[in-house]
Amino acid sequence: MKKLLLATSSIVAFAAGAQAADLGVPRSPVASAVVAPAFNWTGFYLGAHAGYGFGRTTPSDAGLSFPMNTSGGLVGGQIGFNYQINQIVLGAEADLAFAGISGSRASLAPQVLFVRTSMLGSVRARAGFAVDRALLYVTGGLGIQGGSFATNGGAGAERYTRTGWTLGAGVEYALTQNWTVKAEYSYYNFGTRTLGPIYTGTLRADVHTVKIGVNYLFSTGPSAVVARY
Repeated sequence: MKKLLLATSSIVAFAAGAQAADLGVPRSPVASAVVAPAFNWTGFYLGAHAGYGFGRTTPSDAGLSFPMNTSGGLVGGQIGFNYQINQIVLGAEADLAFAGISGSRASLAPQVLFVRTSMLGSVRARAGFAVDRALLYVTGGLGIQGGSFATNGGAGAERYTRTGWTLGAGVEYALTQNWTVKAEYSYYNFGTRTLGPIYTGTLRADVHTVKIGVNYLFSTGPSAVVARY
């Protein structure tokens, strides 16, 4: 019996000593879950775009109007800046495109009228809502058109540059930390212009464009993965 009591006492003492020793060992920190931070849209960007334009141009003279449909392709580039506040993204963008948006129609026989938009540009504000790597935005500002008007029996093309306004909307998506792609619709209104000195009368025009583009964002945002301890 004495031997059994001694053995039991030894086991209890050994277990208590081991537990006391464990109390003095500091616990190692446990890493929290690894998370990917939201994409940061803040920064300057530079890019290129291509698309299609269509609209309506109406030459008028001596009380007669000759509306015609116009259409054609365009290709150009853009530069801009974004600043993100929570999920709101504010910014500005300027773009310039070479275009071949043209149309023609017969007027008073045997005369044929020709119009062409050879350049489209804009300087616009942008405001959007970011959902991580997707940005939904609206845009608007100053529109710029380089165009020409001519007739088959005239003295050549009358070229002009004029300003108007533009409004649009689009969606942009970040493929990587720096490369984004976008799709955008814009409407340009250039009002009515008085022709001269080659031709008389007035010219009214508007243009719709649908564009796809790619941007390089010069951003120093967070890395793709951050581990917090």
